[in-house]
Amino acid sequence: MSKHKFDTEINQLLDLMIHSLYSNKEIFLRELISNASDAIDKLKFLTISDEKFKDLSLEPRIEIEVDKDKKKLIVRDNGIGMNEEDLKEHLGTIAKSGTKSFLSQLSGDAKKDSSLIGQFGVGFYSAFMVAKKIEVISKKAGEDKAYKWVSSGNGEYEIKEAKKKTQGTEVILHLKDGEEEFLDDWTIERIVKKYSNHIPFPIYLLKEEEKDGKKEKKFEQINKASALWRLNKNEITDEEYIDFYKQLTGDSNDPLHWIHTNAEGTLEYSTLFYIPSVAPFDLFRVDYQPGVKLYVKRVFITDDDKELMPTYLRFVRGIIDSEDLPLNVSREILQQNTILTKIKKSSVKKILNELKKIKEKDFDKYLKFWKLFGKVLKEGVYTDFENRDLLLDLLLFKSTKRDTVSLKEYKEAMKEGQKSIYYITGEDEKMLKNSPLIESFKAKDIEVLILDDEVDSLIMPMVTEYDKTPVKSVSTSDIDEEQKEDKEKDKEKEEEFSKILVKLKEILKDEVKDVKLSSRLKESPSCIVFDKNDPDFAMQEMLKQMGQTNLPKVKPILEINPDNEIIKKLSQNDSLSELNDIAHILYDQARLIEGMKLEDSSEFVKRINKILTKTI
Repeated sequence: MSKHKFDTEINQLLDLMIHSLYSNKEIFLRELISNASDAIDKLKFLTISDEKFKDLSLEPRIEIEVDKDKKKLIVRDNGIGMNEEDLKEHLGTIAKSGTKSFLSQLSGDAKKDSSLIGQFGVGFYSAFMVAKKIEVISKKAGEDKAYKWVSSGNGEYEIKEAKKKTQGTEVILHLKDGEEEFLDDWTIERIVKKYSNHIPFPIYLLKEEEKDGKKEKKFEQINKASALWRLNKNEITDEEYIDFYKQLTGDSNDPLHWIHTNAEGTLEYSTLFYIPSVAPFDLFRVDYQPGVKLYVKRVFITDDDKELMPTYLRFVRGIIDSEDLPLNVSREILQQNTILTKIKKSSVKKILNELKKIKEKDFDKYLKFWKLFGKVLKEGVYTDFENRDLLLDLLLFKSTKRDTVSLKEYKEAMKEGQKSIYYITGEDEKMLKNSPLIESFKAKDIEVLILDDEVDSLIMPMVTEYDKTPVKSVSTSDIDEEQKEDKEKDKEKEEEFSKILVKLKEILKDEVKDVKLSSRLKESPSCIVFDKNDPDFAMQEMLKQMGQTNLPKVKPILEINPDNEIIKKLSQNDSLSELNDIAHILYDQARLIEGMKLEDSSEFVKRINKILTKTI
């Protein structure tokens, strides 16, 4: 016998489960059954993929047994089982990355937290909500020795050798006083039907019956054990779809939507995809857990293959079940498999088209989806060229005129003579709406899309047009040409301000690529823009966050407003001794208003103070 201590995270987890999630304690049975199902899935896969297990006769089953006198509840399976190392890894530590993130997200809201438990794969410990002691007896398939794991949830556990004839795992819960309801057949059946009805393996409950005056015990199947995704849609109720989602994902919230397909023809497959109503905890983590399971002819193959869905649909949960893939397909060659590629391609189109239908027919529902997953969906514009047009139709934006607007709606409302769809990128919505870059657009009542998500600066340069209409950033230099209305008048201004332009260029030659007169400014004296061939400030910041720290310095263009009083006075008195300071102030304030950091803030303050001293 060997004694071990739990990881710190598990002690935190146990404390939370016992004290915070108690109101939803019945989920422990859902979690134990889910673990049993996973164990059978793993062994079933080995019987078709590993020569060592091909002769193993496997009739999958999960059994539940109660001992009312001893207040014991037992859940057993004939799945892959665990050896000593497995018991330490799976029941003594939380091996999955993201555990600390999990613990930090727990809120004390029982319903919300119980949905996170299933997502994080730590549901076994929920059994301590009802058990004062848990014993796990397990024998790994293909091995001779069996082991017993024992803990009272007090920070320690023991492992010792045990006796068990067949492979699989038996979890014995010694129930606490007051938890006798979980020894009741009706309660167990209710919980199994609620959470585990469509587990694809039979779940049996040992029942006591009276026959010919004698009491007999026999196992009775209490779930449907049907692969729900293989059934015809009209055979399935909404409640069954919802219950299956909860069993599949461990999420206690209802899904926002589901998409069920049974395809026949050249390829035969079934898919059942769900869109959650709560964002998965690891949505923005690089090591996110994929949400789609692959089956072949109802045999589980894998649930950790990120290739089953494109990254931008990583929030999707569900199942792909193919009739055409070979049963012994290895996980390694799945990426190159043409059958799976076709199923994936078809599935992505199906999901995107379904989202388009929701957007057109139930906008409130789509808005809920967009708030949860809009940022992630945008990534597809950058990565999925084949579906870009469809994705562009799904995008929603804020604008200078509306809280939400699609590209289609924007185009329909374009002003007469307006040449392009305009947008501005940055991190702060308020700052963007007050940017000097959009002063002339406001004056002409032209709508500008406000893009304040980090990912916007990466994806929007990829979108050069929508429905044959150019899409342009207001921060690029060529936009100024589109704003010019009187070419002759502009030429006159160029001549009038030529001297000051030359002087400003000379003073700021180390900071800027050029200094030009602006047609886009109405009130502000200056603004920063970028050459159309250079990344703008938002894009530069995004690239730095992605690890590209050795980018060459990109010099912006300073545009000055010939109608602004400051610029007019400078032009009339271009030999001012303070011109050097004023030039730098014009440049620095243009940077500040675009959310850019000053290269030397103390020098900026000195220049301001010097000018103030002269004017007071």
